[in-house]
Amino acid sequence: MARTVTSEARKKDTREKIELGGLIVKAGLRFEKRAMLLGALIELSTRLKTDAGERGRLTAIGAEAFTNDGE
Repeated sequence: MARTVTSEARKKDTREKIELGGLIVKAGLRFEKRAMLLGALIELSTRLKTDAGERGRLTAIGAEAFTNDGE
């Protein structure tokens, strides 16, 4: 039983990582260096903690990008 739980958890973790990688591709950043991507994400994390409006602004941009997928 423990193996099944561990296997399912690993599958879920793998799926989540694949989805997150897909976001990098969707954003047009597929060919950027990993160090730059990590730096950008760290900077974003800092901004989200210090700028209350940034989360909403970026969420709106992302939602629009997902909406435009269907077109």
